[in-house]
Amino acid sequence: MKKQSYIEPEYIKIPEDSFLMGSKNGSSNEAPIHTVWVDSFAIGKYPVTNREYALFIKMKAYPPPPFWNKPKFSTPDHPVVGTSWYDANTYCNWLKELTGKPYLLPTEAEREKAARGGVEGCEYSWGNKLPGNHLGGRNAYLTIKGTEGKNGYNLYNMSEGIHEWCADWYDPNYYDISPNRNPNGPKRGARRVARGGSWRHLIRFTRCAERSSLAPEKQFSDFGFRCAMNIY
Repeated sequence: MKKQSYIEPEYIKIPEDSFLMGSKNGSSNEAPIHTVWVDSFAIGKYPVTNREYALFIKMKAYPPPPFWNKPKFSTPDHPVVGTSWYDANTYCNWLKELTGKPYLLPTEAEREKAARGGVEGCEYSWGNKLPGNHLGGRNAYLTIKGTEGKNGYNLYNMSEGIHEWCADWYDPNYYDISPNRNPNGPKRGARRVARGGSWRHLIRFTRCAERSSLAPEKQFSDFGFRCAMNIY
């Protein structure tokens, strides 16, 4: 029997449409609220897990990320953490080469549209209030995939768990000049965009519009990724 060499992500197709991107209730880098059109795309139902990433490490003889053997993060169904932006991008390219499908990291606009789950005008995909179990912190634990309830697009863990790398370079003022159709970020920068919450933040859930960023070579225990795919 041929040994499995990769696992394709379960993915959800997100329909083309416009949505209101940004927020007036967060940091200045989330403003102004602006209408953005995003063509149809697909995105992973869950973040990439250790089970999936282990095959990548084995097949490419790729160095494992920090925290790989830490019990706190090491079950097969935990999202892989400690990946740099370069690691995440290399993984997507590897999957693309093996499958012939156009896997890549989602753009920031795609990631926010997906996180909203088709809901407009709310801070979270379920409304404007945090759930009762919203506390995290350095003594908290990263939960396995699928533990946060699905949003309107049937995507899991979009607002808690880990920060997820996006394709875009980060610019705090990008929304002032962003095109209104399929924006893909500035041409250059020093940091890459990340979206999503963090198990080790005091409040582990994040609003749909909240932006974060990090130098692309950094590897932290609350950073991971999920794959997307162009389908238009």
